[in-house]
Amino acid sequence: MAGQLRIGVAATLVIAVLGVPAGLLWTTVAPRTTYVIAGGKALLGDPESQTLIAADGWFAVLTACAGLLCGVVAYALAGRLREMGLLAALGVGGTAAGLIAWWAGSMVGRSSFQHVVRTARDGTAAKGALGLHAVGVVIAWPLIALVVFGLLEALDVARRESRATAGDARGGGLGQGDQVGGGQFDLQAPPSGGDVDRREP
Repeated sequence: MAGQLRIGVAATLVIAVLGVPAGLLWTTVAPRTTYVIAGGKALLGDPESQTLIAADGWFAVLTACAGLLCGVVAYALAGRLREMGLLAALGVGGTAAGLIAWWAGSMVGRSSFQHVVRTARDGTAAKGALGLHAVGVVIAWPLIALVVFGLLEALDVARRESRATAGDARGGGLGQGDQVGGGQFDLQAPPSGGDVDRREP
């Protein structure tokens, strides 16, 4: 248990730290929403804009890809390390990484946008900071990681069982009685005091 705990804690920290670059990458690829300043408030420049949905979608895609990579790496390490610690790390670390990615990405440009909202004249357009509206996408990272790990493990078990079954089938004809043309040799010893034809000497 101590070994599993150490492996789980170390893997959790490594996965959680990956949330920072994932959040920064999100700010690079996701579109930002344009707001119009009016009365010291930020209003949507285009109420029909799809940028808010696109930001959620990009976050889900990036964190799902990160979860996939984490699941594959954890499966590759499971043969040498303790599996239960890695599984716990995928769940806890993946959740922490998703939250950190959300926080890191939403902080980029937030202070400057808030400054514009406070000081800009009415009618000024400004790009807002990223944010999540479908908060449930945060679990994409741990969910995909655990699913990928489980699928790879299931495929490995099925492959081992298939090989074992094939080996049993090949070995089924070996170790049987000596046969010629479907019959068996009679290997019984001759009766004592006579030859194999049961004739008296």
